[in-house]
Amino acid sequence: MSLANLAPGGAPAAWRWLIERVWRLEHAFERSRAAARPEDDTRIRIFFVMAIFGLAFTVLALGATWAAVFSKVGGNGYLASTDGARGDLVDRNGQLLAVDLTHYALYINPKDVWDAKATRKALAKALPQVPAKRLDQVVFADRRGFLVGGMTPAEKDAIFDLGLPGVEFEEQAARVYPLGASAAHFIGFVDKGGKGLSGAEKALDKPVRDAAAKGPDGAIPLSIDLRVQAALEDEVRKAAIEFQAKDAVGIVTNVHTGEILGLVSYPDYDPNQLNQASAEQMTNHAAASVYEMGSTFKAFTVAIGLDTGAATPASTFDAREPFKLGYRTIHDFHAARKILTLVEVFQHSSNIGTAMLAERIGGERLSRYFNALGLTRPAKVELLESARPLTPKKWDDDAVASTSFGHGINVSPLALAQAMGALLNGGTLQPLTIHKLPQGVRPEAPRAISEETSQQMLQIMRANVTGGSGKSANIPGLSVGGKTGTGEKYDPAIRGYNHQRQVSSFAAVFPTEGALEADRYFVLVLLDEPKGNAKTHGFSTGGWVSAPAAGRVIDRIAPFLGVRRQTDIFTVAAQQPKAAPEAGL
Repeated sequence: MSLANLAPGGAPAAWRWLIERVWRLEHAFERSRAAARPEDDTRIRIFFVMAIFGLAFTVLALGATWAAVFSKVGGNGYLASTDGARGDLVDRNGQLLAVDLTHYALYINPKDVWDAKATRKALAKALPQVPAKRLDQVVFADRRGFLVGGMTPAEKDAIFDLGLPGVEFEEQAARVYPLGASAAHFIGFVDKGGKGLSGAEKALDKPVRDAAAKGPDGAIPLSIDLRVQAALEDEVRKAAIEFQAKDAVGIVTNVHTGEILGLVSYPDYDPNQLNQASAEQMTNHAAASVYEMGSTFKAFTVAIGLDTGAATPASTFDAREPFKLGYRTIHDFHAARKILTLVEVFQHSSNIGTAMLAERIGGERLSRYFNALGLTRPAKVELLESARPLTPKKWDDDAVASTSFGHGINVSPLALAQAMGALLNGGTLQPLTIHKLPQGVRPEAPRAISEETSQQMLQIMRANVTGGSGKSANIPGLSVGGKTGTGEKYDPAIRGYNHQRQVSSFAAVFPTEGALEADRYFVLVLLDEPKGNAKTHGFSTGGWVSAPAAGRVIDRIAPFLGVRRQTDIFTVAAQQPKAAPEAGL
């Protein structure tokens, strides 16, 4: 009876074959011993052992080949995502914004160090950024210790070439931002473990991690356009420095899609050098800070007045004397002291006329429209820094008067940009986004105002640039519209508004001409506590310090956005009497 017959019933043929072979081999051993030929027995046993080893190596080789060929890798040979690995971030045109690169950590193993003093001296010269105390602790320690991390391949090679025994390197992943401080608040940064902590890195943390397995093919395109970003950064920084602003903000959006094409927060920082950045530098003032925006809010009040039927462009308001509403007596910064049409109220940036319009609208309707425009909640955008606004607890006459011209309500610049988009895109509240949307896609959004009101606001904002407080933002051929804003800041020390501390801004749109569905862009430049100079005759209001910068931004970015210069066409609204430019509110 053979061993094969002892196999379990129904055993696989391979199993039976193997047992037969072992049985025959054992018989061969027995025959060798019976024939008194032990050398044959030895040869057979050696052959058997070699066969076992050969089989084992064959199995290992097949397993390694299977792992190399059929393991989960990306199409370009990138390994599946590991802890901390992140995909690339690129701008809407494919330009690199953030990438994982291999860096190195340097360790010292004292057991292998030949001359500790010489090693310490050489490392001190090669790594001047490492404190002397740290060098002493690691080089003269009893066990292997970490000295410094984040070394580039070039830095690692420079240390390796010193030939110091006991100096060892370990690979470590590092997130690198090739553009340094450019777009830093938009892109954000990660911690040492590769977890997103701010900006797009935090907002899109999971998708970015998932994209790591796909290599370059998995790069995530963001909405930002680096050409637009560069122009915006340059002009905002120059304005902030010229007028000694505490901080500053710049935003460019597509009003139809909500895509953020440029975002600037000044002062900025380099995400590659986080240890050198202060809390102020790292604050994204465009998203995380809230301001009383001042007269830019008059655009919302005027739009609400038109949409509710409380006024028409030709409606008149008596601004000859201060106006009292609730507990407030309202004055104009530069009093016109005459009866103004609604368009002139906007051009003169009249607080009196705006408050009168707000009284006609009423607190209930004003608050309802502010809510519909997204001004009573954080801007809807993927950036988690988006701040909650400060709004009136009660919409009484005092709140109506204050909020109508941008006092008593604090919102983030992103919230202002989102709400302005609704006034300019045909009337829908389009959420902002940091994602690049497919060409031609315009997401559906809730209606905030009518298309007719939106069209009227484009004309009124154009009139303000051709003949009102926003004239310094006018760029020939680009049909720029806009509204100046100057909000005085509340000072707890004096328990009131400080006339010397202002938030000065300009909210612009271009081109105002063309159909409502035509491509259209919003630009905001905001300076916090700017100081006037000789060129501005000491004024630090929005018309003097922010509007010129916004105009220069528009002039520079129009070619990148495909906006062609055309012969200026003046709207009917623009033919209204021109307002004095001194206020610049």
